[in-house]
Amino acid sequence: MKIPTNLKHKPVIICENYENVDGKYAYHSDAKGLSLGLAQWNDRGKIDISAKVWRHTGGKWSRQSEELPLHRVLDLAILIARAQLYFQDAYRHEKLYDPANPRIDRVGLQGDAMTVEVCTDNEMIDEDIRLFNQALGEQGELLGERLRVLSRLLKEMGYF
Repeated sequence: MKIPTNLKHKPVIICENYENVDGKYAYHSDAKGLSLGLAQWNDRGKIDISAKVWRHTGGKWSRQSEELPLHRVLDLAILIARAQLYFQDAYRHEKLYDPANPRIDRVGLQGDAMTVEVCTDNEMIDEDIRLFNQALGEQGELLGERLRVLSRLLKEMGYF
């Protein structure tokens, strides 16, 4: 399925077969494509680039398609990697976290830091963190493959 080029987001680099590789949804995904391109929120004279996940309902392109600035895509990758690293040792805590100290890390970014912590405001956190850890374990192969590819590419780019 061809990604539309007549909408506000202007694709430049695309993956039109994303539905075939969308993790556990592969071959049954409504996320049909990914693109990097000119952001839909561009103002005259100001150019931003973004990543977009193109979703299709089977009849039309979905309003649930998501567009993110590239730095947010990388921030999500950082958050995923940090969470996976955390859960490698979370078994040491009875509840998979320390209720007295829910902070996992502060990841330095642009003069400040992204605070990564367990969401103790979630009333169901004890159950939800167990379910999250279980799902993370079940998706270990899918995520591991992608993290290895990302690691290889970062090394090729000189980030190591």
